[in-house]
Amino acid sequence: MKKLILAGLFSMLAAKAVVAQDFDFNEMAYTPEQTTFQLFAPAGAKSVKVRIYKDGLGGKPLKTVRMTLNTSQNSHESQGPQSPIWSATVKGDLLGRYYTFDTGHGETPGVFAKAVGVNGKRGAIINDMKTWPDDWCCDQHPVIKSPADLVVYEMHHRDFSIARPDAKYPGKFLALTEPWAIDHLKALGVNAVHILPSYDFGSVDETRLDQPQYNWGYDPVNYNVPEGSYSTDPYDPVCRNLEFKQMVQALHKAGIAVILDVVYNHTYDIEHSNFQRTYPDYYYRKTHPQPLPAKGGESKYSNGSGCGNETASEQPMMRKFMIESVKYWYNEYHVDGFRFDLMGCHDIETMNAIRQELDKLNPSIFIYGEGWSAGQCALPTEQLGVKANIPQMPRIAAFSDEIRDALRGPFDDDEKAGWLGGVADCEESIKFGIVGGIQHSQVDMTEVNYSKAPWATDPTQLMSYVSCHDDMCLVDRLQASIPGISKAELIRLDLLAQTAVFTSQGVPFMLSGEELLRSKKGVHNSFESPDSINQLDWQNKERYPQVFKYYSDLIALRKHHPAFRLADAHLVRKHLEFLDAPAGVVAFRLKDYAGRDDWRNIVVILNANRDVTTVDIPEAAYTAVCKDGVINEQGLGTMAGPSVAVSPQSALILHD
Repeated sequence: MKKLILAGLFSMLAAKAVVAQDFDFNEMAYTPEQTTFQLFAPAGAKSVKVRIYKDGLGGKPLKTVRMTLNTSQNSHESQGPQSPIWSATVKGDLLGRYYTFDTGHGETPGVFAKAVGVNGKRGAIINDMKTWPDDWCCDQHPVIKSPADLVVYEMHHRDFSIARPDAKYPGKFLALTEPWAIDHLKALGVNAVHILPSYDFGSVDETRLDQPQYNWGYDPVNYNVPEGSYSTDPYDPVCRNLEFKQMVQALHKAGIAVILDVVYNHTYDIEHSNFQRTYPDYYYRKTHPQPLPAKGGESKYSNGSGCGNETASEQPMMRKFMIESVKYWYNEYHVDGFRFDLMGCHDIETMNAIRQELDKLNPSIFIYGEGWSAGQCALPTEQLGVKANIPQMPRIAAFSDEIRDALRGPFDDDEKAGWLGGVADCEESIKFGIVGGIQHSQVDMTEVNYSKAPWATDPTQLMSYVSCHDDMCLVDRLQASIPGISKAELIRLDLLAQTAVFTSQGVPFMLSGEELLRSKKGVHNSFESPDSINQLDWQNKERYPQVFKYYSDLIALRKHHPAFRLADAHLVRKHLEFLDAPAGVVAFRLKDYAGRDDWRNIVVILNANRDVTTVDIPEAAYTAVCKDGVINEQGLGTMAGPSVAVSPQSALILHD
């Protein structure tokens, strides 16, 4: 076991200056002869203990062992104070036992437990090979040459499968191994599944799974262990790890990448968090770096997450933790990408360090996140991973709320419509999304809704979407913002919205169930709503077969034609030109065999008006491949310039 260094004596405040060395948060190392425990904890702690238990919950400890502070020296003294590491070795075979650490602030499985008992209260000592599915060593990541080739499908395990009549494992990881699930995803054409937080989270009691419980999972407890409620047996620490891998393996065999939603920006709470119990106040930001001098006042915890706390990604060991965590999910669970919740809370240096470390493993690992925070962070905005700073974070993408809200209306007002509902002056914001958020001479940034300067250096840094989990579904939003909307009009606008997303140069992203006309009964923030609100209605696949077919054909159109996936800003500026169009219409041409496409020129016209609208286009003889809510790449008839009539609330796509 390698020696780790403590240089100097730390008080709690002085510990803010620690330098992360090669400690990889391997807090428990098992052999049949002995188990070694290590913990990053305050050097000034009166005592640090590790306790061994028979079970994952309840019972008295079988053994309590005091840990020793490592005070050896090394050659890194010039780097400043080193990380205080406590260690202990317990003789004998502890396989199947559980453990906790105690630094004087309550028991915890540590910050980097890799297996836990029920509800994640205790770390578990297991045989990792038992968590490997058959042929796990042969599992291969899907080959995705460019992020522009991705079609991302965001889903919650329970939403997706809980109401599926033929699901053997409704609401579980294993549902995504079942033929019905794989067949649906393949027929739709998506090649990446973004799973909402799937690590161990705190809001679902795993001992009461016979009772209705629901949460999205944005309340982290153990960041590096799969959530027990999604396994078939949360009491068995091997089960959840194995079944997560079986899910990944099944998706990989179908050519579908797995993207994990990671929530490093906050914890379930502060007092009971593994971070705070292990090393108080190290992992969290405060609004003032020192206690306030007046009247003995104390600094307050910053709340940029909107969840009561905000982690300090700039702290050396928090940064190291995040790096080691994503590496672990890639190496151990074969995850293909990461979506960073509230990426605007993390500092730029940390995000770039994560990108660089993952590049060493596989440059195709995709990273994207929310380019905003939920409140003011303790760090200045110029240091944070917000949209405006994306140019400083190469090969990291962010969601575009510009195109999202231009299409359907603002996030903070469910009843206010956007372009789809006839609101004027939304076109420039949509055009900004269509070019992938890059600088383009035909996009007037003074008219774009939230950004007055381009923030993507390449279009693959922009996630193009119209709805996601933490918002109204597209159907609900259309119904809320367009009074009296008919079912036929709703379907037309739904398909039109997704056509804008999937013909844009950004990376397309869709919410699970949109292909089934998903509704959450008008609930905006359904993070703890019951299944009756969140579950997919699979009967809609039979009720509205034209909707699923359009989505599937639209995705296929994008996949088959590289003109929609140029990936390079220079190529977008060279080949994508907007056409003059009436109000309520966005029209553009992908010209001169863009991306070496088989089609010479592609014209896309998006008409949100309730009337037939005439649009001028370059003179040529065209074949229509998208018209009146139908897509057929073999052709839907011919049309010719210099003008064409576009049906109400629909897209027209032509090529010559």
